[in-house]
Parts: sequence; structure tokens; C-alpha cells
Amino acid sequence: MATSGSQKSESPSQLIDARIKELGDWRGTMLSRLRTLVKEADPDVVEEWKWRGVPVWSHDGMICTGETYRNVVKMTFAKGAALKDPSGLFNSSLDGNTRRAIDFHEGEKIDEEALKTLVRAAVTLNTSKA
Repeated sequence: MATSGSQKSESPSQLIDARIKELGDWRGTMLSRLRTLVKEADPDVVEEWKWRGVPVWSHDGMICTGETYRNVVKMTFAKGAALKDPSGLFNSSLDGNTRRAIDFHEGEKIDEEALKTLVRAAVTLNTSKA
């Protein structure tokens, strides 16, 4: 994959900042809030930029991605099928053997504590296998 000169010099965090700004609508606001919650849940999280522009959060392996589409911001947990989800946040990609996702729509309220608990559980799963 070819990378432009400007992307080579920008950190993943800077690229995520630029994506949030570029969106300029509710999706940018939602992605920004989700990013903040991931960082609050795991202050040691590593931000990455993969697959031609997908924010990825990792800690001893991938935790989740933050994908933006026209009508949804999707947070896909790489090992979501192995995580307990007592709050029922997962609402997408439920048929897979490994991953699970949460689709956030415009105007939707985030259950912030439940999401942070899910992020922490993903980190625990990753670190237990590291």
C-alpha cells in the first residue's frame, strides 16, 4: 500500500485527530468520544492507523477499531466473542466466531461505564495471553 508523504510523517494519533476533524459531523464527535473512553479505560493503550484509514486501539494485541460509515460509527472488538457483555452493548457482527461490534447511530447515548468495562475486559484478555 502506498502511503503519502504527509501520512508518513504523521503519528497514528495525529491521523486520528485529522479523521475526526475531516468528518466534521456527529460521526467525528462520536469517534472522538469513543476514543476518549478507550483512553480513560486503558491509559496505556496504543493508537494505530491501519487498513487505509481505520483507527485501531491496542494493548498487547488489538482491542478494537473505530470505523466510520455514512450512518454509523462502528466499534469492532477483535476478540469480542470471548468477552462477557452483561450490558448487551454488542449489537453487530454477532454471528462471527471471534469479533463483535457495537454500532453507534446519530443521537445515540453511550453507556460509558459499560463500554469502559468492555475495553478493560479486552485488555485483560490480551494481557492474559501475552
